[in-house]
Amino acid sequence: MGSMTESDPFRVIFVCTGNICRSPMAEAVFRDIAERQGLGEHIRSTSAGTGDWHVGEQADRRTIEALARRGYDGSKHRARQFTYDSFAENDLVVALDRTHERILRQWARDESEEGKVTLLLSFEHAPTVLDVPDPYYADARMFDEVLGMIENASRGLFRQLEPAIRPPAPRS
Repeated sequence: MGSMTESDPFRVIFVCTGNICRSPMAEAVFRDIAERQGLGEHIRSTSAGTGDWHVGEQADRRTIEALARRGYDGSKHRARQFTYDSFAENDLVVALDRTHERILRQWARDESEEGKVTLLLSFEHAPTVLDVPDPYYADARMFDEVLGMIENASRGLFRQLEPAIRPPAPRS
C-alpha cells in the first residue's frame, strides 16, 4: 500500500473456485456497500476464481437471480482466473473459504503477497464457521443463504477498512 496516492482506490479482489457463484456475489455486495457509504470512487471491488473452467462466462444464473432479489446487479460479471499479477493489482485478496485461502497463500511469491490474503468470514462479528459454502450443487434457497453470509461478512470487512479509506474531512 505504500505506493498508493490519495486518488488511488483501495483494491479488493474476492476469490472462490470458478468465479461464478460466491466471489461475484461478494464483489457486487462490497461495491454496493462502498457506494452507499459514499466511497465508491475510493474502493475497487473485483473477483476471480482459482480455476479457469468458467473464464469469460457470466455468473451462474442462480447467482444473478439471488443478487437481483436483494437489489444487486450481477448481470455484467464475466468470470476470470486469479493470476500472479492479481497480487500486485490488489491491496487485499479475500478468499471465500479455507481451500481458496490455502491455494492463494501457496501461490504468493513472498511475504508481502501472502500478507494480502485473508478469509471473508473472519470479518464476521463472531464467526462460527470460516468457509462460505459452495452453493453450485444446491438450490436457489442455498444461494440466498450464501448471499446473506457474504453480506454480513462484507459489512464487517467494510467497517474494518473504512477508517483507512475514507478521505480526511477538509479543515475549516
